[in-house]
Amino acid sequence: MRGKGRVWLYGLLAVLVGLVVIGLLQRAWHHAALEREAADEAITRVVLIKPQPGPATREVDLPANLAAWYEAPIYAQVSGYVKMWYKDYGAHVKRGDLLAEVSTPSIDAQYAAAKAHYEVINARYKLALITTQRWTALRSTQAVSRQEVDVQAANAAAQRAELDAAAHEVERVEALENFKRIVAPFDGIVTSRLVNVGDYVNATGGNMSARGAMAELFSVADVHKIRVFVSVPQDFASVISPKISADLSVPQYPGRSFKARFLATANAFNAATRTVTTELVLDNPDGLLWPNSYATAHIHAPGDTNILIVPTNALIFRAQGMQVAKVVHNHITLLNVQAGTNYGMTTQILSGLSAEDEIVANPTADMLDGDEVKVVTPTRGYNDHKPKEAPAVKNVTSNDLRRVGAMPPPDENNTDDADKTGGAVHDKPAVPSQQEQH
Repeated sequence: MRGKGRVWLYGLLAVLVGLVVIGLLQRAWHHAALEREAADEAITRVVLIKPQPGPATREVDLPANLAAWYEAPIYAQVSGYVKMWYKDYGAHVKRGDLLAEVSTPSIDAQYAAAKAHYEVINARYKLALITTQRWTALRSTQAVSRQEVDVQAANAAAQRAELDAAAHEVERVEALENFKRIVAPFDGIVTSRLVNVGDYVNATGGNMSARGAMAELFSVADVHKIRVFVSVPQDFASVISPKISADLSVPQYPGRSFKARFLATANAFNAATRTVTTELVLDNPDGLLWPNSYATAHIHAPGDTNILIVPTNALIFRAQGMQVAKVVHNHITLLNVQAGTNYGMTTQILSGLSAEDEIVANPTADMLDGDEVKVVTPTRGYNDHKPKEAPAVKNVTSNDLRRVGAMPPPDENNTDDADKTGGAVHDKPAVPSQQEQH
């Protein structure tokens, strides 16, 4: 009986020793697994992308101001009181149509006096001309001297000069008489009428307003075409050419766009805003667009597909210059590149990078040449390897530069997504975690 108890005791001790040994071995194996996992996690995970062709079209939204094809403020050229006005706001007028009449008694009197003076000078000239002819006829006789004949001829010439001066004075006052009639300078629409019957108008500037300042009597605008003035930023000015176009949107017609085409550019920047004034034009046969209104111009300009672009986040700004991180055999190789135009979310790369290079999409600030990295699966749709067509790049604000469009990661069991990543490798942990083992 005592021998059987010892057997059970030794068996129990053997089981306990075995459990202890197994526990120690398992702890050692877990410790080694954790060390391997920690070492693996210390390696930076990176997503690789390839440079893309430059955009075929560049787009930017800019504020625009609309102006009439022709627009003229009309002032008075004579002083007097408004007798009557005939065209009101919005009236369609033809060139030469009467807009208003001004009563000018003083000019009427000047005109009558100028014509009377002309008649007096004309009578004197006719008398001097007859006298000269008579004296010239007696020149061959002894009745008059040659000196007297020359004096009469000079007198006739002087009278002729005075007649011409009197005629010019009549023409001058007659022109003022014609200015009593305020007429339209061209076909268009009356956009303002700042005059009423009985208002005093001044020849030096127009109508005397309530504050004593000169104001126009009427404004006439030709709106069969509309000029569009856009201040284009300097970084976009390189693509300004007759090839650009714009879709205009105005607040009064939501959801509707108007097509404008290039007309001219100033070829000089505004020193205060660093923008260049660019003029577009569009037809306005229905008169839907009004001058001096605000619009948003969605400008389309051709791009250069031969110049590569990369996400702006892929660039590294350091003392050595602009760099990108290329991965060669799971190690970082920093490449010096020359950056071109910044489109916002993407940037042109002028040199230092080829279309086949794979670079890190989001390099860290402490990434150095030779660092070991591990390539992971990129976010689905983040970087298509071979897009069918280069998308249009739209200029964005500085806040957009901090955003990276991210979609849910692909299903690891779906091998089709792995094929679209441009050769990126799925990363799997070297050993299972403790939770998975238990």
